[in-house]
Amino acid sequence: MNILWIAIACVAAAAALMYYQKTKDKAPVPGKNGDKYIPYEQRTGSESVVFFTRDLSPEGLIKAYEKVNQNITGKVGVKLHTGEQNGPNIIPSSWVKALFEKDLPDATIIETNTYYEGDRSTTALHRKTIEVNGWTFCPVDIMDEEGNECLPVKGGKWFKQMSVGSHLLNYDSMLALTHFKGHTQGGFGGSNKNIGIGCADGHLGKAWIHTTPGQPDQWDIAQEEFMERMTESTKATIDHFGKNVAYVNVMRNMSVSCDCEGLAAEPVVTPNVGILSSTDILAIDQACIDIVYAMKEEEHHALVERIESRHGLRQLSYMKELGMGNDRYTLIDLDNGGVRITAAEAAKGLKPFVLPEESTEEQ
Repeated sequence: MNILWIAIACVAAAAALMYYQKTKDKAPVPGKNGDKYIPYEQRTGSESVVFFTRDLSPEGLIKAYEKVNQNITGKVGVKLHTGEQNGPNIIPSSWVKALFEKDLPDATIIETNTYYEGDRSTTALHRKTIEVNGWTFCPVDIMDEEGNECLPVKGGKWFKQMSVGSHLLNYDSMLALTHFKGHTQGGFGGSNKNIGIGCADGHLGKAWIHTTPGQPDQWDIAQEEFMERMTESTKATIDHFGKNVAYVNVMRNMSVSCDCEGLAAEPVVTPNVGILSSTDILAIDQACIDIVYAMKEEEHHALVERIESRHGLRQLSYMKELGMGNDRYTLIDLDNGGVRITAAEAAKGLKPFVLPEESTEEQ
């Protein structure tokens, strides 16, 4: 009898080993070279249109948005980072208020709770922070306040579905209004990060992106694997909206830190640039990166170091692999009659960043 059980155990162990080996062989493998910048002339494929203005003001924001709003219809959710309390670098609420009054009178700001403990980790804390930061001129929907829903991830290697705030499904269109800056984990935060992390619900979706189950480090998933997981999350959301999504990136107050760090963010040392808009998520994030790389060494050193040390450029190459857009684009200068310019021309003549004078009107 013992011999029989030993034989059964051996067969079971062998079967388990074979299954493990097959599973191991099929396990996703992260891509590479997330720390390597690809110059424009080395890219292939079609070009998308990206609009650009140096006008960092409510008027500039409105001008950029109105170039890409053709399919923003029905019930509109504006996904922006509302920031930790009194965060110094978020898009000024007064600018967003002007945009809403001019073009989006019935729109709603949409957000989700955070995965980390802080000013926005619960709906109650989040709503207090929203009020402190001046997001009081329109409705603000904490999309995971009443739970989550799952959207399919088409073509993903890490996920078949992504858990998002359940209220996301209540909207017909989405504007990703993004403060472009550095990011502690992602290297940089553009439209991809704003959507991929910002629409994932605060407990399940964000955990899937950030944490390997069964170990104590909440942030153990990093570099290329993190960029790919975040990008697959983004794909689930933008596939859901289809053509009814647009992107605006504001290149202002670009700390190497995310707005989730609030008052603890690293001081800004990169010059302000302007505002970009597009209906192509890859093109707009790539254009912002190209402008950063086109800056002088002393202007972009800190931000480039943050991007490359986190292997953040994998966000771009993986978006391209997933068919989410083009990394080649026509950059249209809205300040000069709509002529085509290069990223280097957009980055020319930038003024060193200067802290704004103490004032509440900006926020």
